[in-house]
Amino acid sequence: MKVVGVIASRYDSTRLPGKALKDICGRPMVWWVYQSVLNAKKLDEIYVATDDERIKTVCEQNNIPVIMTRKDHREAANRLQEVSQTISADFYVQINGDEPLLNAEHIDAAIPADIPQDEEYGTNLMTKITNPVQALDASNIKVVFDENNYATYFSRTPIPYPYRSIEYDFYKHVGVIGYNKKMLDFYATNPPGRFEKIEAIATLRFTDYGKKLLCIEVEDTDSLSVDTQMDLEYVRKVIDNKLKQGELEHYRVLLDQR
Repeated sequence: MKVVGVIASRYDSTRLPGKALKDICGRPMVWWVYQSVLNAKKLDEIYVATDDERIKTVCEQNNIPVIMTRKDHREAANRLQEVSQTISADFYVQINGDEPLLNAEHIDAAIPADIPQDEEYGTNLMTKITNPVQALDASNIKVVFDENNYATYFSRTPIPYPYRSIEYDFYKHVGVIGYNKKMLDFYATNPPGRFEKIEAIATLRFTDYGKKLLCIEVEDTDSLSVDTQMDLEYVRKVIDNKLKQGELEHYRVLLDQR
């Protein structure tokens, strides 16, 4: 079985343009993401998928495999589907290009031992919400799943509502999603469904159409999607502290080679 990791990276971020190339302790953010993904044990190949020549150039300068994709993709899944047209694999793992603190073990967790190829199939990581603030934050996508852990709904609001019982844990989506080729092709060839249009959550396309998206629980993650300058400063501080404490010796060797 061949599994390919795809780091979706674009330049035109609304809140922090060019964030993939922002410096973090001497290297661009996309470099840090790639180095984190390299620690995953279940990926056979890793690529950055981008629509920007500046990101492509930086990747090539840093020996990062990169694939150019169209600029009109609205969601990362569309970018992955384009990659799947030229890179053949049994499973594709979507990795956000703005999470330099990503835990590689979570990438491996998104890859099941058995992956159906005769139907649309995908996986979605989730983690238990322990901070009530996160349950109310619309940017944290809440996940509802059935007794077999298949997704039934995603929402920006805290669901289900604890009307009759409070014996329930809220779960949130973690930004690592896996797809077989049929699932990617389905996403690219079908319009947003009813609830995706309302909530603006890309994964609702699968539940809207009744596709199988297995929710896999992982422990809470310290990873952060860098969307603002404040997020960037936080990540810089975290990585700098880890370097000073000797937690990233392998990275230090690579940094010294620049």
